[in-house]
Amino acid sequence: MASGQLSREEALECSSSRHACHVMLYSDTASQLFGRTPIRHIVLMQMRFDGLLGFPGGLVDPSEETLEEGLTRELLEELGVAVPVSVEDYVESRFAPSHPPTSSSSSSPLILHFYVKKIEEEQIREIEKAAASTAADHGLEVLGMVRVPLYSTKSHAGFSCFLSHSFIGNARSQLVDSLLRLHLVSPGELRRALRSSQRMNAQAAQELRMALELTEEPRKQL
Repeated sequence: MASGQLSREEALECSSSRHACHVMLYSDTASQLFGRTPIRHIVLMQMRFDGLLGFPGGLVDPSEETLEEGLTRELLEELGVAVPVSVEDYVESRFAPSHPPTSSSSSSPLILHFYVKKIEEEQIREIEKAAASTAADHGLEVLGMVRVPLYSTKSHAGFSCFLSHSFIGNARSQLVDSLLRLHLVSPGELRRALRSSQRMNAQAAQELRMALELTEEPRKQL
């Protein structure tokens, strides 16, 4: 298995670990951007309270509920509507990147369980409306739902710009792996978007250095 990856059974045997479940909800769509660019698929993510992008979900306690029951409960709190998740939607379990299973760790290791569920476009719209109006966590733990733009514009905006943002934990790799596994984007499209995203991050780093220098100018003048 890949580094840090566990089978579902192995993960559930880690009774001293904390567990978190997240899900990628997606649908097909015939919609077009500006009436000419096919959107093809709608993939939902969310802007978290810490400014990072991630998938809806949260901590669950396998000693009190199944992983799927816990995830369904978390989705109701974050999305405002019930979205039942089943074992059939399960994809993988792995240790969180920042919580390796070492004996010297001062906190319990965190195991991430990931799911993918395909729903209808109308359900996507209902979730987006409820998440902004009735969800208990809206404006607190969740700042808003966002769609992943899987298309690229002539100026190379869209998918590559989205990938250049900051993601929580391994959410970016979960997104990339799922898009490839489900054939929602081609390997070529993904490679081009990732390379463009790398260039954007390099440019952003330079702009941040320049902005930091501006904050230091007033001190030099004193």
